[in-house]
Amino acid sequence: MIYEGTTGVDEGAPTTARLRDVLNRAGRVVIAEASPDEADSVSVARIAVTGAEIADLARVLAIVDGGTGDRCLCNGWPTIMVHDVKGELIACWTLHHQSGLRGIGECDADLRDGPALTEWLAKRGLTGSREVQAGLAAQETEEDRRRLRWLQAAPAGLRDAAMEISDPPGHDRQAWSGRLRDAKARLAALVQDDYPDGIKRIRALLAWAGVPARESTGGLKWYDMAVQQLLLAEDADLILTALATRPPSPAQLDGAAQLFASLEWTGAHGKQLPEPLRSMLLGHIQADGTDPMRFRMRHGYYGAERSA
Repeated sequence: MIYEGTTGVDEGAPTTARLRDVLNRAGRVVIAEASPDEADSVSVARIAVTGAEIADLARVLAIVDGGTGDRCLCNGWPTIMVHDVKGELIACWTLHHQSGLRGIGECDADLRDGPALTEWLAKRGLTGSREVQAGLAAQETEEDRRRLRWLQAAPAGLRDAAMEISDPPGHDRQAWSGRLRDAKARLAALVQDDYPDGIKRIRALLAWAGVPARESTGGLKWYDMAVQQLLLAEDADLILTALATRPPSPAQLDGAAQLFASLEWTGAHGKQLPEPLRSMLLGHIQADGTDPMRFRMRHGYYGAERSA
């Protein structure tokens, strides 16, 4: 197989005009629902497009002229192999994330209408892209719900600042990183202003930090990390005092379990917690902890596990 980059059509910026020039010379286009290195496998679903359908394919493959200036790191799929009227392979393109095309020029290019291409393929039996898109849509919906739960748990007076932090990354990662840094600084200042008492501030932050512990998707998001970083900036002895001042709520114990298992905390303070905090935290985990909490408990993140 000839891969994209060896057919003489990958020099210069990608444009729809260049794409259509290639397709105007095509006698047959084969689309395989796999990356280029697997496209020849007999087990891979594929279609062959000829005649008037090639012009229809050109319509849904229209790209944003000029390209993205970058190349996706994945192999991409489906693979689109363009053959001329003699049957010779003249181009090999790949779709990336059902929204971009590679092989027309020196960089990837965004499709003008990715969903239209996805439906075009599905109508011809290649449903993989549509299934992926449906899965991504469901994942995005759940991510939105998770961000909303985190925002709703924000301490009084901090929700507007938290909303800035929870904004998802866009295409311009560098710009987003700068906005996130500024939003974190505003949140840190606001926390100090709204909660000048250190004990009250830490207890409020611990309850907020406990939210991700109950999320089924697991792991910490960038906005969860922002709260953990606020806690890590507090004096460690004051955090322990805040938990000993009066019995913490289950949410605060969830937050403490997250904090005390973090690499930043264990690296600076070790894994052994003072009594009676250690026993109280282990009792909470044994009674109502999540699987990740119990895993960390078994591996000594809060000190020796308490006997049942």
